Amino acid sequence: MTLLELIRAAIKEDMPAGDVTTEALALKPRQGRARLKAKEDIVMSGAMAFEQTMLSLEPNCKVKWHFEEGEAILKNQIICTVEGDLMQILKAERVALNFLGHLSGIATFTRRFVTAVAGTKTKVLDTRKTTPGFRELEKKAVVHGGGVNHRMNLSTAILIKDNHISVMGGIDAAVDRVREHSPLAIEVEARTLDEVKQAVNKKVARILLDNMDNDTLKKARELVPTTIETEASGNMNLERVRSVADIGIDFISVGALTHSAPCADVSLIFDWED
Repeated sequence: MTLLELIRAAIKEDMPAGDVTTEALALKPRQGRARLKAKEDIVMSGAMAFEQTMLSLEPNCKVKWHFEEGEAILKNQIICTVEGDLMQILKAERVALNFLGHLSGIATFTRRFVTAVAGTKTKVLDTRKTTPGFRELEKKAVVHGGGVNHRMNLSTAILIKDNHISVMGGIDAAVDRVREHSPLAIEVEARTLDEVKQAVNKKVARILLDNMDNDTLKKARELVPTTIETEASGNMNLERVRSVADIGIDFISVGALTHSAPCADVSLIFDWED
């Protein structure tokens, strides 16, 4: 689904039969300006979605951005101004704010994790735990927050997980079978130190250390040569992530970046003109 298709679907969802309140007022077009204001400190993402939503209902509106995506914005700063027919901008307001608030929330939440591991070699990854239809936007928001995208979808990279290992009867058989059919680099999920040893012996590209406590992560890290990347996943939060990074893990994947980020608090303030 393209961005414009997503916007059209969102507008139709919000106005399946028009905006009955605004239309019942029977007002003529009202030219004016609206200001998008940050009500808390945020990292911006979703500018294109916001602007295209406005243009979908008010093709003649002008949006002037005062910040770029990925930039930090302080509470009470004006993010952009929108000029045009305020009656149409009013109709687009909630959908546009939903896009920008959701995506800026992801970028802001991601920045907190990135800041927590600053000074280490560890990179913060997202996962495929995204809102259906929003994956590209949400993963772009992670990048705006300073994070790194893991595989975009099941077609872009190989990750042998626990169910693959179970159905094949072990890591050795799973890796061998994949290598028979694909030249792509292989990442293997390991839940125990024994599985870490098996993955190391198969010389895979990366080992996903799944749901291990810090003591087990330290032991696992000692087993993995520098030629193999390490990724820690499971029960990652802001309180813990630094201690995991200090172990020397290359990547930490955090599903919460996209499935649990709070919506950024932003509002559109209308300046009505006679």
